Amino acid sequence: MDAENTIYDAAIVGGGPAGVSCAVWLARLGLTPVVIERGTAIGGLCLSHSFPDNWNASLPGFTGPQVADNLALSLEQAKVPSLLSCAAERAVSVADGYELYVAGRSAPLLARHLVLATGVRARTLPHCDGVEAQGILVGPGTHIVSQAFQGKRVAVLGGGDNAFENALYAMEHGATVDLYARTVRAQHQFVRQFPGGSVNVGPYQVSPAARRVNDKPYDLIMVFYGWEPCMQFAGALNLRRSARGFIATDMETAQTSVPGVYAIGEVAQRLHPCVVTALADGVTAAKAIQARTEAAGHQFIQ
Repeated sequence: MDAENTIYDAAIVGGGPAGVSCAVWLARLGLTPVVIERGTAIGGLCLSHSFPDNWNASLPGFTGPQVADNLALSLEQAKVPSLLSCAAERAVSVADGYELYVAGRSAPLLARHLVLATGVRARTLPHCDGVEAQGILVGPGTHIVSQAFQGKRVAVLGGGDNAFENALYAMEHGATVDLYARTVRAQHQFVRQFPGGSVNVGPYQVSPAARRVNDKPYDLIMVFYGWEPCMQFAGALNLRRSARGFIATDMETAQTSVPGVYAIGEVAQRLHPCVVTALADGVTAAKAIQARTEAAGHQFIQ
């Protein structure tokens, strides 16, 4: 079902764990969701995590792509329509809900509720978007796994878990690594494994084009400055943000500052980000949408 005159109960932007969980629960509750995903496959950030995830108690040892396969299967079994390779461009409030304009479609999608499950992207150095080919690797993912580290001089920037974990990975694969952090926030178990003399704490200067940190040359610079929300298409809604720049939501319902708009998963940073909390977020939003739909007296479409 994807006729241009269809009015969905919820348009869910983002096909990662949070968005899929919300869609499946809505469908199982008797409502009509649709998932819009800009990528070519369901899975979100799971698709870039090729290592076994032993933190997920329900699927120990499953890799990110394997989790993504299960997410896609769940949507299929719940008969939720999914629009892949479709980037959301603009969301507009209308009388009965929201119009969502999607690249490549002549008419907007119509939905009574809008769910932002768009996730995050890794923060990079200022003015360095798109320079990965020049030796700047931004954030964790498959690009780190596919990188040849043997004999390379590597600078890792950042003081969190991702910085230390990936620095250790580069060392284990033959790189000489220096880590630069204004402050160290990583778990002690990661910090203890790293050679103390290779950790530089305090201010530092980066010259990306020359691949130098504090004027020391490197073959690669790996940047782990945390995450920023992907929500450009929703700018016109003027959603309230948290102090860290993520979408602010009500803890009990996942509703944003705009009635009928929900934000779940990492785009809202409601809970410690991982697959399991994202799934829970999806359930929270689905139940809130169900309650709001019933209160409004809309008929469920089976």
